[in-house]
Amino acid sequence: MNLDLERIRKNARNSSTEDLLDRITVYRAGMEAAAIEIIETELDRRGIRESDIRQHGESRSGTIKAGEIARRCSLCHRPAVVRAWGWHRLWGRLPIFPRRFLYCDVHRRNRRGDKSTSS
Repeated sequence: MNLDLERIRKNARNSSTEDLLDRITVYRAGMEAAAIEIIETELDRRGIRESDIRQHGESRSGTIKAGEIARRCSLCHRPAVVRAWGWHRLWGRLPIFPRRFLYCDVHRRNRRGDKSTSS
């Protein structure tokens, strides 16, 4: 697989610090070594220390069950912390059919009034 390292560098420069910290901790297992190095370099450039990275990883440690691959929220790039039932909506309004969604901490609290069951 060919990596476009310049594209990865540009993406890292334009990403939020929180996003980079999630990538280097939660999503690390699914990343190429070259991409990890680029992200670590960008975090270092921003003054993020190893202890900050470790602390972020510990705060996210409850987001993944042992043996599972980290999954993204259905609505953003953050790590999912809960899977729940919700409505797939046409044009964002008309409920069409129920389906499972993955939600991060932020979207879990801000969900619509859809009935949910965690699993």
